Amino acid sequence: MNMVVSHWSANVLVLAGCLLVAGVYLAGLRGLRADARRGGTPLPHGLGWQTVALYSGVLAVLLALVSPLGYWSGIFIWIRALQDILLGVVAPPLIVLGAPWLVLRRGLGRPATRPEAALLAEAEQAAAAAVPARRFAPPRLRSWPVAVTGLFILVWCGWYVPALYDAGLHHPVVLAAQVVSYLGAGVLFWLQLIGSRPFTPRFAPLYRVMLITAVVLASTVLGMVLGFGANVIYPAYRGVGSHHLLTVAGDQQLGGAELWVLVLLPYVIAGVALLNQWLKDEESQDFSVSLDRMLRPSKSGWPTRTGLR
Repeated sequence: MNMVVSHWSANVLVLAGCLLVAGVYLAGLRGLRADARRGGTPLPHGLGWQTVALYSGVLAVLLALVSPLGYWSGIFIWIRALQDILLGVVAPPLIVLGAPWLVLRRGLGRPATRPEAALLAEAEQAAAAAVPARRFAPPRLRSWPVAVTGLFILVWCGWYVPALYDAGLHHPVVLAAQVVSYLGAGVLFWLQLIGSRPFTPRFAPLYRVMLITAVVLASTVLGMVLGFGANVIYPAYRGVGSHHLLTVAGDQQLGGAELWVLVLLPYVIAGVALLNQWLKDEESQDFSVSLDRMLRPSKSGWPTRTGLR
């Protein structure tokens, strides 16, 4: 119980950053409501649950850095793995689901030719009337979504290189760079998967499932390397705290198991949703083709010209 109620951090930068995002977003919501009243336009659909998603993402960041997780992550590897999962796998999709971009812009007082509420409504209509993603060409190696996926894998696995991992334990600047890169690369990656108004993914649902598969495979390999390793990969954790009940190697293996299993939940949810969308698109396309065949006039074998030959 002492691990839960003690060692809360009052990191000024983290608290200031989260409060700034929350405050600017709240100001943007108030501005949207004012624009909607003046222009007589309704607020965009789903703005309520998007607000909940965004604030949940901010709360996940606070939980990872301000709660006792921030303290105990410097003593136990398995707790640091939980912290990394919150920052790299949990918070980014919640932020992307929140679609805060135009709302934050409105909260910052950025001038616009039309009210942000109208822009949000137009973005919503454009996304609904967009060309189906299945018509897009297959992904190429140099395409943006593939490059972003590669960047996220590099960031996610790169920080577990022993030299960088141990440096993050002793140098706050390195740890801050790790946090920023996790959030930045994670948000960019999830923008390729689920979109975030006014941004829409470039790939068809099935290709986005392939991107998820690549990330899951990379995280699985990382978890297996840590989980099945008998040697201590991160020697810096030998002198930072007592491992009476759990050796450093056992601590490391437990962290690898978390990276192997716990990261699967959001990716499985996104993959199932994308597969369901792909099946619906295929069924809709087959129905349209069948309907066109039924309505298309069939060619008759009899001559269409009247009169004697």
